[in-house]
Amino acid sequence: MLRNVAFVSHSGVGKTTLSEVMLFKTGVISRRGEVEEGNTTSDYDPEEIKRKISINLSLLPFLWRDLRINFIDTPGYADFVGELKAGVRVADGAVVVICAASGVEVGTEQVWEYTKDLPRLIFINKMERENANFDRVLDEIQRSLGKRCVPLQVPLGAEAGFRGLVDLISMKAYGKEGEMELPEEILAGASSFREKLIEAIAESSDSVMVKYLEGEELSPEELCSSLSEGVKERSVVPILVGSALSGIGILPLMDAMVDLLPSPEEKKISSLEGDLRAEDQGPLAALAFKTTLDPYVGKLTYLRVYSGVLSSNSQVWNVSKGSMERIGQLVVLRGKKEEPVSELGMGDIGAVAKLESTTVGDTLCVREHPVVLPGVEFPPPIFGVALNPKTKGDMDKLGNILPRITEEDPTLTLSKEQDTGEIILSGRGDSHIGVAVDRMRQRFGVEVEVNTPKVPYKETISILVKSEYKHKKQSGGHGQYGHVLLELEPLPRGSENEFSGRVVGGSVPKNYIPAVEKGVVEALKEGVLAGYPAANIKVTLYDGSSHPVDSSDIAFKIAAEKAVKKGLSEGKPTLIEPIMRFQVLSPDTFTGDIVSDLNTKRARVLGISSHDNLQVIEAFVPLAEVLRYAIDLRSITQGRGNFTMEFDHYEEVPPHITARIIEEGKSSA
Repeated sequence: MLRNVAFVSHSGVGKTTLSEVMLFKTGVISRRGEVEEGNTTSDYDPEEIKRKISINLSLLPFLWRDLRINFIDTPGYADFVGELKAGVRVADGAVVVICAASGVEVGTEQVWEYTKDLPRLIFINKMERENANFDRVLDEIQRSLGKRCVPLQVPLGAEAGFRGLVDLISMKAYGKEGEMELPEEILAGASSFREKLIEAIAESSDSVMVKYLEGEELSPEELCSSLSEGVKERSVVPILVGSALSGIGILPLMDAMVDLLPSPEEKKISSLEGDLRAEDQGPLAALAFKTTLDPYVGKLTYLRVYSGVLSSNSQVWNVSKGSMERIGQLVVLRGKKEEPVSELGMGDIGAVAKLESTTVGDTLCVREHPVVLPGVEFPPPIFGVALNPKTKGDMDKLGNILPRITEEDPTLTLSKEQDTGEIILSGRGDSHIGVAVDRMRQRFGVEVEVNTPKVPYKETISILVKSEYKHKKQSGGHGQYGHVLLELEPLPRGSENEFSGRVVGGSVPKNYIPAVEKGVVEALKEGVLAGYPAANIKVTLYDGSSHPVDSSDIAFKIAAEKAVKKGLSEGKPTLIEPIMRFQVLSPDTFTGDIVSDLNTKRARVLGISSHDNLQVIEAFVPLAEVLRYAIDLRSITQGRGNFTMEFDHYEEVPPHITARIIEEGKSSA
């Protein structure tokens, strides 16, 4: 008596409006909200209202035919794919929404891939829109998403003339007010589509196949039952049509969700310990799949119960963290509204506040029956920015707030670049980062400036050099005397700086050698070309001299610093830059454009191969050239490309670029 259904699509296809209509038609709300007015049930976050897009996953339960449907509204915009992934993870079925005018878009193809393990329906929305064309969109669906996608309904009219639909199993027509007379002129076309639907059902059902081949009449009940099995086995994907704006096709869509998509008990539950049975009487197994943070309420953790019953005011075992967790008051969410409940049964989705150690991906269970459910597979961040607090007060708050922001959104990561000292916030794109920054300001009152991260260049030397420096000062009383002879030697790329001493005869007393090392380490923090850290250098103290009265630790430290600086200048210094190992995945159509663009970025293409209908381009690329590559690739591939990169090694910067970097360093000094 429960369905957990994720609605997924390209951005702007009308999922939020669709959810409002369903809530209205089932009596959950008395007035439909509008995206433009910022008063919909699912888009309640200030950032969603401001930007007029869905950013967060929303839970919207309603009753239909005495059965509860947990409608999971997910964002369509690519930057917020983490919320989409979380919603798909806890759903038992999905509805892929496609616009009747714009057809199959890049986001459609992506959500199709994300939902490939779920039973699915397709809903062609916006049949009332100008340029709506069912036949064209059907052709795009079958070419892009597969021939197993077959119409269960066909529209009556299109654009301003859209007035209803024909159900191909019952061969009945439905309009805005319910059942209507089937127009004679549509009968032949609808019958042809019906024949193709029956063929698709027959291919996934032996009993239907036998009757079909023998020419026997198949009842609507037989067809519907066999179609349901085909959907659950993912061998058939029914296509439905309608218009959220006019309300046509919404009730049949809800019927299809009940009749064709699986209940929680029909879904196989995988765990590290093997498959589980989904049953209320079984041992508890629940997954934390989303966290929200509020400066006043605190942390709210969303949970899906896969087996057993989770009760309010109980204790459970967090097997992922190895700790007990106290469950307070459980709630069922509808948008931002919370309804307290005493328990969540098998298949239920709800939330609980103020869990101590539980984070996204953790499994809650009974300690005597430990079980680990697979977590949510979040994509890695691909776009980073440097955060600069505007005031000292903002800096003080930032350390506490950033970990909370990244806990709420696991597709955000936080790091500190050791060489530049910058705080780097990374995510899926510029809009993703923009929302996070706006939330810091709105929720926690922290203002930050966002900048392109500095490239962690380093400086090194090309030849072995010897350098001598004598630090000698006399100003009455004790003077200062430190004298060192150093050898600076280039090491292979990627080596740590080294210091060693091979002084003989005590020319530099042993007690001053640590001071020499300290001076060397200090001097290597800043090179002589553009002030970047010096790297891959071995410094050896091989001689020197001391004074019985005037020598001191500080004198030898200063002498070492000066000797190192002199040696760096004489050692043919060069600038080196981080090189990233790059992997770009894209449809073949864009391969040439991607390679051409990479060539303008000083890339070294290593090879091109094929993987799952995509081209995989591997290359070495300087980090300086790809700090905003997420935006570039989205533009080149119309959003169809993806990439990963990781640091590989350092290489020398070309001379003309070195000159520019040195000049920029001088001007900013």
